[in-house]
Amino acid sequence: MKFLGKLIIALLVVILVLLLAGYLLLQTRWGASQISSWVKDKSDYNFSFEEMNHRWTSPTHVTLTKVTFGRKGQPATLVAQNIDIDLSSRQFSEPFHVDKILLQNGTLNISPDAAPLPFQADMLQLSDMALNSPNTEWDLHAQRVNGGVIPWQPQKGKVLGNTADIQFSAGSMTLNGVPATNVLLQGAINNEQVTLSNIGADIARGSLTGSANRLADGSWQIGSLRLNDIRLQTDKSIADFLAPLTTVPSLTIDSLEVTDARLEGKDWAMTDLDLSLRNLTLANGGWQSDDGRLSMNASDFINGALHLNDPIVNIDFNQQTATLRQFTSRWEKGMVRASGEWQRNEKKLALDELVFAGLEYTLPADWKARWMEPLPEWLNTVTIKKLSANRNLVIDIDPAFPFQFTALDGSADNIEVVRNHQWGIWSGNATLNASAATFNRVDVRRPSISLTATDSQISITELSAFTGDGMLEATGAISQTPLRNTAINLRGRSVPVNVLQQWGWPVLPLEGNGNLQLSVTASLAAQTPLKPTAHGTLQVTSADGKQVQQTMQNGEVPGA
Repeated sequence: MKFLGKLIIALLVVILVLLLAGYLLLQTRWGASQISSWVKDKSDYNFSFEEMNHRWTSPTHVTLTKVTFGRKGQPATLVAQNIDIDLSSRQFSEPFHVDKILLQNGTLNISPDAAPLPFQADMLQLSDMALNSPNTEWDLHAQRVNGGVIPWQPQKGKVLGNTADIQFSAGSMTLNGVPATNVLLQGAINNEQVTLSNIGADIARGSLTGSANRLADGSWQIGSLRLNDIRLQTDKSIADFLAPLTTVPSLTIDSLEVTDARLEGKDWAMTDLDLSLRNLTLANGGWQSDDGRLSMNASDFINGALHLNDPIVNIDFNQQTATLRQFTSRWEKGMVRASGEWQRNEKKLALDELVFAGLEYTLPADWKARWMEPLPEWLNTVTIKKLSANRNLVIDIDPAFPFQFTALDGSADNIEVVRNHQWGIWSGNATLNASAATFNRVDVRRPSISLTATDSQISITELSAFTGDGMLEATGAISQTPLRNTAINLRGRSVPVNVLQQWGWPVLPLEGNGNLQLSVTASLAAQTPLKPTAHGTLQVTSADGKQVQQTMQNGEVPGA
């Protein structure tokens, strides 16, 4: 028995000596390299550290220096200058669950492909770390990160775990290509749901504060978001810039406030933008709201060739309509004003009022092609209850047939200008007049037109203008069928006998003023040349009594 007792004591001594030797060796670089090599040879991971420090004055505290951990063949999940580990009695039952882990001066990659870390802790603390999450929906790169995760229970593909409270600050951060500094995030993770109870950052020379929730299906709910003095430049078009709003299943905005923002992108810009948006959800390419409201104003809004000065917009949203309470803006040296509502189910824009005043507007070179193109699927109908135009200058510089209206006034009632996604004058009454006009280098005075549109045709009840020493008057009709059959009856008294030469009729063997009468038909069908469809007769009597009568067939006058 004495021998057995001595043997046990000897074995205990040997074990203690070995443990002491191992303990001392682990605190040497040679011991650290041996452990690192053993892990690398026996697993699919790369793990290395330079040395381990432990002091009996703080027996539950272990420090590893210059640590690297990751899956073989992939970027390291963790690189840290120092890792401080606080141990407890829990290590006897859960050896890989510690009280606290402090990562200092390194990089933590939190992408789904990163190697799962083998430890858990009641608290993970970061000190002057870098965070990266490339190749994820949150393309994150952050530097000088400080903060913590409580508790820290990393899972495969989820370095921060499934459930935790989080708090981080970062000196600088780039999220999905957007840089920010002095970032603060506080919130919680609950499986696939992320709650950000406090967000703060300096971004684009301004500031951002707010709160938000990300739901399990990827939807977002913005509790509050405030952007102040933003100065943002991007190389994206406005459609690409706003595209992320449509990539999530839904985006609910309880409160969004933008103050004094300046945004600039490819062919678009906004300056001195103030915006307030409440209670609106964007989902499935549309919006949902019970009591939403948008108020917006800016010094300038530019989108391509469109340039608005001092635009003001106020819109109320409910289940089926968006009511445009106010839209005013200076545009093309004049003013435009509108009010009405958007009816979602009918895809209809119903304007109560539309006013143009004092414009100096040159039509786009391709305005005729735009007029013929179908409008987007979401816009089926546009109606205007009352349209007014005052003292406008409208110019078309098309070299084939330029025209200009000076001091153009007009009014229209209950006019439908879009039906089945197509521009036109589909119903209503309209009257236009100007102080002067030019049609293909022919000057006229006091031109005016009155028309009435129905489902079957557009009736021109009055068309007149003064030219030379006389007056032109006409009536006509344009069918609403795709052929757009057109008939015009024109009379002229004491007008230049060749006034029609610049408008498509061959020159006449007459001079001076005279009286004329023209009856002509044609087709204004889309994608069809006008001239071959023109047929008509012209009778002209000059002031000295000479008469000419000509007939046009397929746009040609025989012998002319």
